[in-house]
Amino acid sequence: MSYLLDEILRAQKRGEARGIASICSAHPWVLKAAMRGNKPLLVESTCNQVNQFGGYTGMTPEAFVAYVHALVTENGFPAERLILGGDHLGPYAWQNEPADRAMQKSADMVRAYVQAGYTKIHLDASMKLGDDDPSRPLDVELAARRAVWLARAAESSYSELGTVCELRYVIGTEVPVPGGARTHEDGVSVTKEEDARRTLDVTHAAFLREGLDSAWERVIALVVQPGVEFGDDFILEYNPETAIHLVRFAETIPFVYEAHSTDYQTGEDLQNLVHDHFAILKVGPALTFAFREAVFSLAMIENELILAEQRSNLVDVLEEVMTRQPEYWQKYYRGEEASQRLARKFSRSDRLRYYWGNPRVQSALGQLLQNLGGKTIPVTLASQFLPGQWERIRSGQMKNTPEAVILDKINSVLEEYAFACG
Repeated sequence: MSYLLDEILRAQKRGEARGIASICSAHPWVLKAAMRGNKPLLVESTCNQVNQFGGYTGMTPEAFVAYVHALVTENGFPAERLILGGDHLGPYAWQNEPADRAMQKSADMVRAYVQAGYTKIHLDASMKLGDDDPSRPLDVELAARRAVWLARAAESSYSELGTVCELRYVIGTEVPVPGGARTHEDGVSVTKEEDARRTLDVTHAAFLREGLDSAWERVIALVVQPGVEFGDDFILEYNPETAIHLVRFAETIPFVYEAHSTDYQTGEDLQNLVHDHFAILKVGPALTFAFREAVFSLAMIENELILAEQRSNLVDVLEEVMTRQPEYWQKYYRGEEASQRLARKFSRSDRLRYYWGNPRVQSALGQLLQNLGGKTIPVTLASQFLPGQWERIRSGQMKNTPEAVILDKINSVLEEYAFACG
């Protein structure tokens, strides 16, 4: 499947504005929406989401691959168009542990990803570990050596499969943390050309010292900061003028850029990113945010159509579960209780996405869909709570069902990326 990424790289080097969205989500509704049609589909999981210990999803790499392939079969998506990627593969999940222990766990994780069938590997050793000097920035050469340690583990693991190596690598040290910013930011520093060049030079040298020449030839992208970010209450939009030096630098190297945290960028911003050689666009929370918007709208419609004792009370169930289990949101949502309550439901960080798999939430969502599944949503309620979907229902472009509403809402985000990626 890696030839699909190679095609994008070659197209960019021919001067074409081609790219691909990287779907960083395990949510079944998000993946179902992404599997409509037969365009190449890149699905990625992060090191803290899926690892050899289960991650926060409870899935190992092997289990996640089985889960995605089951959805591929269920939705009739062509398996040969699917690319599986590992995002932030490195010691992020164990950064408080001593370096030797954290890196050994990271190498074991990379091996598990490769053995499970992932072919796009983002090597991320950009964070300080437990015994690194906390008063000094992490040395670029040390980060490169650690990344190469992980590359060697990946190469060794793939060689055991006995086939032509399909692994493709993404490197870089200026990597935003997974999931968006934890605090409000008025701006982020765009990567300097000299820093990008140094990262490439140092990492290249580290690969060659370890005899990984062939692996270096399969590096396809560099992670740099183009100046985009999002968080609880802000979005930093892409400004091409501030990244013009990165555009010029990209035209001198055999790689493209990978942009993280592109969630909530406008369609025009996404197009500009792809035009400026950010050919891999990471998106995740914006997709589950769209799912949440659709489900909350359906819950409001349920309140108007269903007797009180028969309602799912989904929104209330979510609030109760989140307040009883605050570990996934409390580091992100600050301020007074009223502000936190609002953020738990509506924040663009969408920490709510960690709770959809909770059994109580799943039960409430099932009841909501069952309550509305046998009914036609009245046009007045559709117009009130689902104005965008109502216009498409009215014109006959989509069905008047809860499932169609949810998929259409998610697809409205995916379409922006598909258009931007050519």
